[in-house]
Amino acid sequence: MANKPNQVSDQLVTWSELEGKVVLITGASSGFGWDFSINLAKAGCKIIAAARRLDRLETLCNLINKSSSFNTPLAMPLELDISADSLVIEAAVQKAWTAFGHIDVLINNAGIRGSTSTTLQLSNEEWNNVFKINLDGTWLCSKYVASRMRDAGIGGSIINISSIYGVNRVVGVGSLAYSSSKAAMHTLTTVMALEFGIHNIRVNAIAPSIFRSEITKELFQMKWLRRVFDKIVPQPFFYDATVDPSLTELIRYLIHDSTKYVTGNVFIVDGGNTLAGVPIWSSL
Repeated sequence: MANKPNQVSDQLVTWSELEGKVVLITGASSGFGWDFSINLAKAGCKIIAAARRLDRLETLCNLINKSSSFNTPLAMPLELDISADSLVIEAAVQKAWTAFGHIDVLINNAGIRGSTSTTLQLSNEEWNNVFKINLDGTWLCSKYVASRMRDAGIGGSIINISSIYGVNRVVGVGSLAYSSSKAAMHTLTTVMALEFGIHNIRVNAIAPSIFRSEITKELFQMKWLRRVFDKIVPQPFFYDATVDPSLTELIRYLIHDSTKYVTGNVFIVDGGNTLAGVPIWSSL
């Protein structure tokens, strides 16, 4: 009997299995991070789920470990506030490193949208808070993980979760701090890729549009959103896209050793809605 399409796909896609890879995921208590953790655990990865809400992380890790066929835990929770002092972040990274003996992959997923204040209304506190979490936290986590990868001589992959708001052809009113932080993340990605390459550490970013997730559930219930998608997204089916597999397959690809020459890139995943440079939330 012929193989079913999904069985054939599993055999052909080399990154469908990532057994043994140790992955640290920030912002894992909800949204993208939650979905990434579950998906990568299914691929055989060992997950260090990091975020501020320890109770949520424990629920996530219990869910992963209960569904695992292994005798030892596949996932462990790590309380981490990436807006904390650098010494606190380094201590958390060290704890993550010792959990499974090393880290192969860092997914810098934690981030905030911040307020929708216009440039003239935006406060210094709002600006600083967005940058501290979206940029400083990404830099510090990357710094401390990469330094340990270098010292251990194992190399690895760092994946920064950005946004289409960081792409220069996307403009959104009330997104000054957020857009600036994500654009800066793209520069951070390319510079780190340049500097970490000698240590066999590759660095890439993913710039997604809005996807259905726990965080965006209420947004997708708004009738006007479908009309916006219909007008600005070339792929009409994008409205129904989900994190898994839309983003998780790309994450798996960037983790797999076959992508050892893929570094310094920003992968846009948006169904083509930024191709024409249409401003988000325009009057179209």
